[in-house]
Amino acid sequence: MAKKKEVTVEEKLRALFDLQLIDSRIDEIRNVRGELPLEVEDLEDEVAGLNKRLEKLNADLEKLDHNIKDKKNQIEESKALIKKYNEQQKNVRNNREFNAISKEIEFQELEIELAEKHIKEFYAQIEQKKQVIEQSNERISERQAHLDHKKGELNEILSETEKEEQALIAKSDDYKKDIEERLVKAYTRIRENVKNGLAVVPIERGASGGSFFTIPPQVQMEIAGRKKIITDEHSGRILVDQELAEEQRQKMEKLFAKM
Repeated sequence: MAKKKEVTVEEKLRALFDLQLIDSRIDEIRNVRGELPLEVEDLEDEVAGLNKRLEKLNADLEKLDHNIKDKKNQIEESKALIKKYNEQQKNVRNNREFNAISKEIEFQELEIELAEKHIKEFYAQIEQKKQVIEQSNERISERQAHLDHKKGELNEILSETEKEEQALIAKSDDYKKDIEERLVKAYTRIRENVKNGLAVVPIERGASGGSFFTIPPQVQMEIAGRKKIITDEHSGRILVDQELAEEQRQKMEKLFAKM
C-alpha cells in the first residue's frame, strides 16, 4: 500500500490562504447585499403591522355602526312607549296614575336624549377613525411601494450573485476537506473573532495585513521560510509572506473567473 504523501507546512499555508480568498469572496458578495435582507424584513413587518392596525380600525367602525343602530332602535322603542303612555293618560282615573305615567314619559324622553347624545359621539368617533384609516392607507401604500422597490433591488442582486455564492460555498467546503481538522477549527475561530473575517493575512510593509503592529525582522524571515505556521501575537491571525499570497491570489483569480 502506497504511503500517503506528507503535506508540507508551505502546502498547508497555501491551502489556508486559498480558503481565505474563497471565503473573502463570499463575504464580498454578502456585503453587496449589505443590509438589504434586513431592510426588506423590517419593511415586511412594518407593512404587516400597519395592515393589522387597519383591520382593527375597520372592526371599530363596524362596531360603532352597530352601536348607532342599537341606539336608533332604542329611540324608536322609547317613542313607541311614549305614544302608548300618552294614550294611557287619556284614560287615567286619578292624579296618582297620571303622575306615574308622566314620570314614565319623562324617563323615556331622557332615554331618547341620552341615546341621541351617544349617537353624536359615535358619529364623531367614526369621523376620527375614518381620518386615521385614510392616513393609514396612505402610509401602507407608501411603505408597500418602498418594500416592493427594496425587494426588487434584493432580487436583482440575488439573481446576479446567488449562483456564484453557492459555487463558492461548495468550493470552500471542498477546500476544508483537504486541510487538517485542527487547522480548519483554528481558522474558523479566528475568522469569527475578527471584524473583517480575515484569518490568514500576508505581511505588508513589515506588519500583518490590516495591522499597524510591526513584525520583528527575525519573525518575518521565519514566515518567509514557510517551515512553521506563525500567528500574529496581536490579532491571532495566521501569517503568510507577500510572495506566497500573490501567487495564490493569481491562481484563485483564474478559478473565480471560471465561475
